[in-house]
Amino acid sequence: MADIPRAVLSYSADGCPDCGRREVAPATLLPALGDDFDWDLRDHDGFRLFMLEELAARFPNRTRWTPADVEVVLAEVLAAQLDKLSDMLDRVAAEQTLATARRPESVRRLLGLIGYDALGLAWRRREAPFEGFARPDLGLPDELPPDAKERLEQDWLDHPDRMDQARLAGPRAIRTQHRMVTLADHAQRLEGPPRHPLVERAFAWSEWSGAWPLVRIAVIATGRRPLDEPADYPDELWQAIDDFHDERGVPLPLRSARPSVRAVLQPFVDAHRMVGQPVELMAAVEVGVVLHLSIQVGANHFQSEVRRAAEQALGTGADGFFRPGRLRFGEDLWASDIIQTLTALDGVDNVCLDRFKRLGDRFPDMASSGRIPLEGLEVAVCDNRADVPERGYFRLALRGGRRG
Repeated sequence: MADIPRAVLSYSADGCPDCGRREVAPATLLPALGDDFDWDLRDHDGFRLFMLEELAARFPNRTRWTPADVEVVLAEVLAAQLDKLSDMLDRVAAEQTLATARRPESVRRLLGLIGYDALGLAWRRREAPFEGFARPDLGLPDELPPDAKERLEQDWLDHPDRMDQARLAGPRAIRTQHRMVTLADHAQRLEGPPRHPLVERAFAWSEWSGAWPLVRIAVIATGRRPLDEPADYPDELWQAIDDFHDERGVPLPLRSARPSVRAVLQPFVDAHRMVGQPVELMAAVEVGVVLHLSIQVGANHFQSEVRRAAEQALGTGADGFFRPGRLRFGEDLWASDIIQTLTALDGVDNVCLDRFKRLGDRFPDMASSGRIPLEGLEVAVCDNRADVPERGYFRLALRGGRRG
């Protein structure tokens, strides 16, 4: 501290007692202290060496320093404490970023800040440490156990590789577009990848509703299920739907209520649409087609076997030409594609197209042009079922080959 200046009274030379002057001499300024501390010091050896160098500089006449000297002991004790404090500061600073955090609670908290719920995701997928929990009945509420956080954090302590996987998955997840912004997004969220298990094809377009833009999504459901009729779902399909919704945290109606396709898809659409953007699901316009084909069978093949193979190739099965979802919305139907499919079969030498048209007397035969034009939401179907002739049919006339 600087000394407090003292006031000095002085009088004029003529001896006047009332002519005194009070003079104060300001104190001298403190010498500037140089900042010679190395702020990069972080460990015990660095702190110890710095303090011993300071002691040697302050006491240049002293030439002997031993580990038993009090000054050296105090320097080493202080260096040890500073090393602990430095390590504490480094650990605290490291827990503030996702790349350097090492405590499970910090990693889980930082992932939550970017919208990645590692705890909820592990619970919905029944991954470690929740693989032992039995799944509730499909569609019922599924609440986390009270000690879920402690279970996950302890599992990450026991298996750091799982915490590192979540650390990498979080930033990747936020870079993936989850909201439906463009028209392509509206179709892609349903059609995939990853594809919704209940959707084969989807097509989106926008139109003016009279007050605001309205996005409509036309869908072809798995198995061509109607959009608004109560439906029964096989166990395998419903399990896939439940897993798909659980993974994304989207509610699912009860299976026992026989929900329609719209009832299953609408919560998923509402969870991903933009706020204030209405989205309406629409059914595809299925156009039945009529095919009459003449097939020349090879000399060494049975007509029955070729007929069975042709019906399967033109059917609605997994490999059939008219399987649900194979043809897109508004995609024209070409006779050349059908002929190519049939000529690729063993025992088929030639195929002639006798009739090729849309179902209905008002539509002309397009066998000469080889193309049935479709537009908008129209999709060609040909189920070839006697109970639903309006969904299209085909007739095969086989010639040549062997009978049987």
